[in-house]
Amino acid sequence: MDFNRTVLVTGGSGFIGSHLVCSLVNRHPDWRIINLDNLDYCCSPRSLESVEDRANYTFIRGDVCNSRLVNHIFNTENIDVIFHLAAKTHVEASFETPSTFQRVNIDGTKVLLGAAHQAQHQPQRFIYVSTDEVYGASLDEVFDESSPVRPSNPYSATKAAAEYLVRSYWDKYKFPIIITRSNNIYGPRQYTEKVIPRFLTLLQMNKKCTIQGTLPKSRHFLFVDDAVNAFLLVLKKGVVGEIYNVGTNCEIPIIQLARELIKMVKNVPDSELNDWLEFVPDRPRVDLRYPVRCEKLQQLGWRAEVSWAEGIRQTVEWYQDNPHFWSDATEDQGPIRNKFENAANKCATSA
Repeated sequence: MDFNRTVLVTGGSGFIGSHLVCSLVNRHPDWRIINLDNLDYCCSPRSLESVEDRANYTFIRGDVCNSRLVNHIFNTENIDVIFHLAAKTHVEASFETPSTFQRVNIDGTKVLLGAAHQAQHQPQRFIYVSTDEVYGASLDEVFDESSPVRPSNPYSATKAAAEYLVRSYWDKYKFPIIITRSNNIYGPRQYTEKVIPRFLTLLQMNKKCTIQGTLPKSRHFLFVDDAVNAFLLVLKKGVVGEIYNVGTNCEIPIIQLARELIKMVKNVPDSELNDWLEFVPDRPRVDLRYPVRCEKLQQLGWRAEVSWAEGIRQTVEWYQDNPHFWSDATEDQGPIRNKFENAANKCATSA
């Protein structure tokens, strides 16, 4: 079958990536969607069961830092669009193993950019999915795309450094890059280290929600479907060389979030909500909030369409219906359809 466009998604078996891949496969049967993912602990092939047998979907198990494999993909597959989502994202872990975050988030981006730029078939778009955390914390300031970048932890520092790499290819070569910076994205299939699935998993185990520290932290929560729609709109209408915030007005204090989830899952009266809270030591550095403006994206026609009430309802129901999804994930890594398995293995052993 001939396809009109070939799209490479790195990290396509992760939470956001799997939702993006499924949307691309279903919306564009005339596009070929290639998912490059090394199936780290926070990824599961089960997230893509609904599309794994589709003719326009191909999975490649491999490391974005493997330059031979990445070059092989770009030299043989005529990639038109890249959505680069592959990254280490857990803030606490970034303090413990910063070199791992540097390797994946910075070096992996460098490998991908180099292969894409040098490919004989030149990609039309390279969309780098970044984070609002590159702005650093704010009490009063609302960040727009021109705000200074002031990352405050190893994770956000590596994402900011990767952004500079991406922009350098635009500045020097006019390579057609676009950067997005998103608020906290939530929804079904998110790994349990993130705050919403962590609270839900603890509650399902009849354990208390653990609140880090006593400072009044809050986050802006964006449902994953709205984030995917933003990425696809940026592909269609975004201006090359630009940065787009993907934001929401839905700001919720973390302690309020915990109480809301406790009420939904445990159905206890308000007087008993605090009985399900446990305060634990904070991480080494904490940002209280990340408010962003997203007028640039809204001018392209994007609006967040899923309300908090609807998004959190869908999310809670999914975790209730799939209580063993992540506990089973480590035992469910195969068999995986992988057209490139031999080539990937050969490249990996040669790297």
